[in-house]
Amino acid sequence: MNAFWQALGFLTRFPVPARAQTTKGWDNSPRYYPLVGLLLGAVLWLVSWVAQLGFGELGFTVAAVVIVASWIYLTGALHLDGWMDLADGVGSHRSRERMLEIMKDSRVGAMGVVAAIVLIGLKVAALQQLAIQDKLGILLFVPAMARFALLGAIYVFPYIQAQGLGSGLRKGVNSWSLSLNLILILVIAYFVAGWNGAAVLAGMLVAAWLFGRSIVRKLGGFTGDGYGAMVEAMETFVLLLYLILINHPI
Repeated sequence: MNAFWQALGFLTRFPVPARAQTTKGWDNSPRYYPLVGLLLGAVLWLVSWVAQLGFGELGFTVAAVVIVASWIYLTGALHLDGWMDLADGVGSHRSRERMLEIMKDSRVGAMGVVAAIVLIGLKVAALQQLAIQDKLGILLFVPAMARFALLGAIYVFPYIQAQGLGSGLRKGVNSWSLSLNLILILVIAYFVAGWNGAAVLAGMLVAAWLFGRSIVRKLGGFTGDGYGAMVEAMETFVLLLYLILINHPI
């Protein structure tokens, strides 16, 4: 269970047992990332239900903002920080070495701020429209899908920081853990959203591959910031793609 607690404590603000607050199980923790995403999604769905109950039909925008704010808080802005750092680095259009130096800087630049504003705005707008159409059940699997993309990135793409947080995580991911998590997410997505859920998962896998290839091409591989950016990008992509599918059914 230590590997699960490691995943939960790292990816969220959810409390974990004191005995699990060690490095034991760290290398095997990635296989539980999608499960942590499911727990996060369940909490966010509960938040959405309470927000809609409190603000009513006239408060869809407020409810969407509350959901996104809770999303950021519950993850400790971990992935959002990676998204901003990646935007600062890649957006600088400098050499690969300079990009990596910029990403290591704790200060956030203009590109990072703009990227965060755009991403948060897209999430709020998408959730508002999904709330209007009573489709916020998608929250039950969006975080899990994005963290499955993270699991895949750890398995497929190289990690370039010898001493970074992601070092050693590749050891805990294998084809079995990928397959089991994929089946679990597919079943839940189909149960919640039918064929649209399955189509969104397929689309996200393609988008995650393209996103990952882009990072490797620009930086030579992934960093911890790249992993965080992957999660944020795929969460937003899934929300937008699902919104497109329900408004333009095939």
